[in-house]
Amino acid sequence: MSKKSKSLSRRKFILSAATTAVVPSVLLQSSTAVAAQPARLNHACIGVGGMGWGDLNNFKSHPSVNIVAICDVDANHLKKAADAIPGVRTYSDWRELLKKEKNNIQSVNVTVPDHNHFIIAYSAIKLNKHVYCQKPMCHDVAEVRALTNAAVKAGVVTQLGTQVASSACDRTAVQLLKDGVIGKIKHAYLCSNRPGAIDTYRLVGPRPAERADAPASLNWDLWTGTAPLRSYAPGIYHPTKWRAWQDFGTGWSGDIGCHIFDAVWKGINLKAPISVTAEVQESWKNSPERRADTWPQGDHITWKFPGNEFTEGKELTLEWFDGAFYPPEEIKALYSVEQYPAESAMLIGTEGALLIPHGGEKPVLLPAEKFQNRDFKKFESRNHYHHFVNACLGKAKTESHFAQSGPMTEAILLGTVAIRMPNEELLWDAANLSFTNNAEANKYLKRVYRKGWEIKL
Repeated sequence: MSKKSKSLSRRKFILSAATTAVVPSVLLQSSTAVAAQPARLNHACIGVGGMGWGDLNNFKSHPSVNIVAICDVDANHLKKAADAIPGVRTYSDWRELLKKEKNNIQSVNVTVPDHNHFIIAYSAIKLNKHVYCQKPMCHDVAEVRALTNAAVKAGVVTQLGTQVASSACDRTAVQLLKDGVIGKIKHAYLCSNRPGAIDTYRLVGPRPAERADAPASLNWDLWTGTAPLRSYAPGIYHPTKWRAWQDFGTGWSGDIGCHIFDAVWKGINLKAPISVTAEVQESWKNSPERRADTWPQGDHITWKFPGNEFTEGKELTLEWFDGAFYPPEEIKALYSVEQYPAESAMLIGTEGALLIPHGGEKPVLLPAEKFQNRDFKKFESRNHYHHFVNACLGKAKTESHFAQSGPMTEAILLGTVAIRMPNEELLWDAANLSFTNNAEANKYLKRVYRKGWEIKL
């Protein structure tokens, strides 16, 4: 085979996703199981360390769940989880788990670094397994489209790990927006300026020079999965700082964006954006080494969405701020500059404003005096994981199924493309999964998987 043929073969990864039509709206409501619902759910946990430990315990706490298999590339994580579930079957390779357990399980959760979300979730869906996948749904825009289409076609139950979407605060906020309590929406300001997050999620320098062997407990090749094989560096990638690297994570906006966007997306029925632009940290922008490897420590992303019955104009501008970028002072002053929630969404309407604090007890209508006697429907919080289980058992419909959260995730990940092309307005053609005015930006919509990890669609 010629070098050119090999290159073309390796690029087959998700090219078909780029030409797949947008999911038909009639199918967007589908999250029905493909077979008769069982009385109990046999479940497998893929990724049981860190966030995966919390996910495992949430599934374990449901009275109708049997966790029959678990998987993790880190033997220490695997042992801790196995000790918590006596008799559970253990695996270090998710591919082996799906092969051996395909007749024993009905569902899986995928709680691993972003770069391996798609290949695991897609493989499970192709086996007609219900899937709970942590946010963001995938690493790349084209992966999200392919996974959304696969889930709808299979008819499996899915849930994105936007746990706060099931909170009383977010559920109530969605209803307030749908009911038009603050009128037509004129502008939206979303932010994640969590204290300490710059150190937690980001690295300042280029790829570390030091080289070391991975600890005996960690299968570094399996951890790397679809991404380029990099030398292991202690304390840099596994277990938490992988989010800082473009190979593995999606940066701050990709990580937290799905949480902050969710109620806004549902409440005003947003669709694919028209365009996206990003302003980024100057020192990152001016460093070729950092731009090639890591995400910046501050982003200001602006989307323009087509208007609809919930918006004032023909277009809606939505802005995202994180790290060193903050919402305008006059917007924060609508609530309190000193107490403005570090992670929140503020929607400005023709009749008032709505603040949705991330993880808050309730949304806030502004000005407070105008709405102090306003009566509106309030919702209760529910367990996001249990709601997924109940849907798998035929008792509910999931809060954040892929047909709904997939297009939202696509929009968020378009922001990560814009970050790499700072200060350039990128015009988006959702139907053809491409930017119409910037060919260079299109290369960031999908990756070429590492040799041996290609997947046939």
